[in-house]
Order: sequence, then structure tokens, then C-alpha cells
Amino acid sequence: MKNIKWPLLAFAVGAALCMMGIGVAVAERSIIGIIFSIILLVFVMGFGFKIKKKMREDGLL
Repeated sequence: MKNIKWPLLAFAVGAALCMMGIGVAVAERSIIGIIFSIILLVFVMGFGFKIKKKMREDGLL
């Protein structure tokens, strides 16, 4: 691994934070927090995969 792909790292960290948010919301018994975290997780991971596909098509990966 020669270079760090900063955008992909940012999306991975964001997704991990969303997963942690789900755990915190479960511990707090917050249905709104759980739903918000799941929606945000789907958005972040989906956008990350979209960026990765674009980078692969452009030959950056």
C-alpha cells in the first residue's frame, strides 16, 4: 500500500462512527437515534461505494 486514499478512509471512519452511534442509541434505548444512525450508515456506505466505483473507473485504484 503506497498511498492512502483519503476519501475512502474518511467514508470508512464515518461508517464506523455510524455503527458506534447505533450501539450508543441501543444503550440509551433511543428509537429515533437508532433509526437516524441506520439511515446515516446506509447513506455514508452507499456514497463511499459510489466514490470507490468512480475511482476504479478513472484508474485511480
